[in-house]
Amino acid sequence: MQATAYTYDSQTRSGSVLLDDGTPVSFGTAAFDAGGLRLLRPGQRVRIETEGSGTDLRITLVTLQTF
Repeated sequence: MQATAYTYDSQTRSGSVLLDDGTPVSFGTAAFDAGGLRLLRPGQRVRIETEGSGTDLRITLVTLQTF
């Protein structure tokens, strides 16, 4: 799934993304670290992997979108 980076805190290595429908979804340190990224800037397109659905949607991986 693709999304757009919305917020990122370099101290905690966590933040949030906006899904293509505009829904914000938070991600934790574990999801950020799983993707091997060092930095994330708001507005970057990212690829995410998730578990659950609706209000229980959880991001398990955040990495850069490559074409």
